[in-house]
Amino acid sequence: MSSVAPRVVDPRASIAEERKTPSFPIRELTYWIDGDKHTTELKERIMLELERDPLWRVSDHPNLSLAETRERAMSKVRRLADLATSRPLQETMMRMSIISVVDPGFWTRFGVHYGLFFGALQGQATPAQLAYWMDKGAMSMQGITGCFGMTELGHGSNVAGLETTATLDESTDEFVVHSPTLTATKWWIGGAAHTATHCAVYAQLIVKGKRYGTKTFVVQLRDTKTFQLMPGVNIGDLGKKMGRDQIDNGWIRFTHVRIPRSHMLMKHTKVTRSGEVIEPALAQLAYGALIQGRVSMVSDSANVAKRALTIAVRYASVRRQFSDGTPGAAETKLLDYPIHQHRLLPLMAQAFAMAFTAREVNADYQRLMGVLSELGGDAKGAAVNEAIKDLKETHATSAGLKAFCTWMCLNIIDQCRQSLGGHGYSAYTGLSQAYSDFAVHCTWEGDNTILTLQCGRYLVATALEARKGQPLPANLSYLKAALSKDGSVSTGSCKGNAVEQVSSLDTLKAAWSSVAAHAIVNAVRDFEAGLAKGLSKDNAYEYSSASRLHAARMHTYTYLLHRFAAQVEQSPVSLRPILTLLAQLFGAHSAIQHSGEFLQSAFYTGAQVETLKAFVNHACSEIRKDAVPLTDAFGYTDYVINSPLGRYDGDVYEKYFELVTSLNPAKPVPYFDSLIKPLLERTNEVETGPELEIDQD
Repeated sequence: MSSVAPRVVDPRASIAEERKTPSFPIRELTYWIDGDKHTTELKERIMLELERDPLWRVSDHPNLSLAETRERAMSKVRRLADLATSRPLQETMMRMSIISVVDPGFWTRFGVHYGLFFGALQGQATPAQLAYWMDKGAMSMQGITGCFGMTELGHGSNVAGLETTATLDESTDEFVVHSPTLTATKWWIGGAAHTATHCAVYAQLIVKGKRYGTKTFVVQLRDTKTFQLMPGVNIGDLGKKMGRDQIDNGWIRFTHVRIPRSHMLMKHTKVTRSGEVIEPALAQLAYGALIQGRVSMVSDSANVAKRALTIAVRYASVRRQFSDGTPGAAETKLLDYPIHQHRLLPLMAQAFAMAFTAREVNADYQRLMGVLSELGGDAKGAAVNEAIKDLKETHATSAGLKAFCTWMCLNIIDQCRQSLGGHGYSAYTGLSQAYSDFAVHCTWEGDNTILTLQCGRYLVATALEARKGQPLPANLSYLKAALSKDGSVSTGSCKGNAVEQVSSLDTLKAAWSSVAAHAIVNAVRDFEAGLAKGLSKDNAYEYSSASRLHAARMHTYTYLLHRFAAQVEQSPVSLRPILTLLAQLFGAHSAIQHSGEFLQSAFYTGAQVETLKAFVNHACSEIRKDAVPLTDAFGYTDYVINSPLGRYDGDVYEKYFELVTSLNPAKPVPYFDSLIKPLLERTNEVETGPELEIDQD
């Protein structure tokens, strides 16, 4: 063992050397990730505005109480509401995107009104109804603050099973909104406990004793002047949660609450004064707006993952641990250990895959909404049929992506947190709270397992239709070669054994298409086996639920890789080498994690899988050279990163120590006299035995 201590290296010098020779133009990649130069500059301006605004201080969040957390969040609402109604939509959307990373709890509190309550009005109100509620102040938050009353104590994902009722009283031209059971209590309603004056309530429409399914009704909760609860409305606070304490989630019970008939949102289903219920010929058009939340969570997953990786990768570039034994040599950077590269860099590839997929999916969604907005509920013809097909495909794809990407992001956060070692457990290093705040994404806007099964159901149904000659959507074109009348599967195999052949982007796309096709065909077989046993169609789908879920996961991997590859092809020439390598790493590392699927589909042999493993080793070592520049390209300032371990300048230890000591100054222990002193000064009340003589024979 050497008596010479390892050489100490300034962490700022350690991170500076990481930026000396990037293989790509960092700024150009930032523009490509954001969309263009203008968007990057807008993002940077908004980040600076937030950083300089005392209202948006975030470094002390870990020390705030529940009450302080909620109060601070509410102090920001007016400022942002004024900006939201006075600034261009693109700027507002960018501001909210940044806030979702900086302060996700506030993002939720603000988003409940604008995204959910006002979004319900936009998506489900008639033009006249929307104008009425906007005149009341729904858009500007002047006179109205809204919440979204879907989830109940006894029902979440099963919206059709909600128990709250809205019964038409023809004699008064009113709906009577009622919670008939304890489990009908609206639960987890953000904004209900303290803030909301009105609620978009999902309830069973009942007219003349007949149920017409779940519809949306605007119900006033509190008097807008006195803030007292309206007659028949009971509200309570759900208190402390795992994360996002900025939002005041509450419960609501309705006891025969009367609202005007016009407060049912009637863009789709209409109820006349005489009690006639007019339902649209194409009721599924009403669900287009519900996809928006899922699409936005794919973007949010990418953004939160980018922050987590920035912290973990930058810290790994300055943290040194152990040395090769050379006297006086510096300890080795964590990022120089191959195992640490394997720990973080495949996650980096996943973040890029999510980011580029989010961009394409959002563009597809916007195009679809444009088409649907031009179609009325009673529209007919080929254009409508095509729109319905696109809607079904987008609904299923967004369901699978929402589930897959939020699961992926939550894992990225926790793996990055663990990579920080003991410091990852600190509330001040940024990732413990990020995990708690993000976990809700896996259950709200649809439980992930349920959404994945919805995607799987669509895949099975589409495969069955394709077998009968129906055209496949572009995202499932890989099924064409795999399907046959007799149920056999033929998807090809990898022909070469060289690493360039086994790991090329085209080969990986074909490999994942093969695996996804096999998984879908297996789910179809299980479904048909259920039917053969005499099960109903719905029960046959349940019988095949495990294989449906697996098929959806394999399809989503495939979808992400194909979208990633498409963005690589469209990218500037200067960025293609690094983006290609990241896309290959995403496809290859994911394939190794599911190597059994590739062997079972016979696309790869065992030897080829070993070659793929060697490629992953190579890709990690190459991407490691650009790891810090890649985090720089994400374009988040130190304010947004909000972690001393993820600082741009690498000065992690000084700033970490300063933060902890400034937020926890030395002061007398408040319970010393009452607890510690009595503990130390207590006397033994039992008789003790003789001293133990340990030196006696």
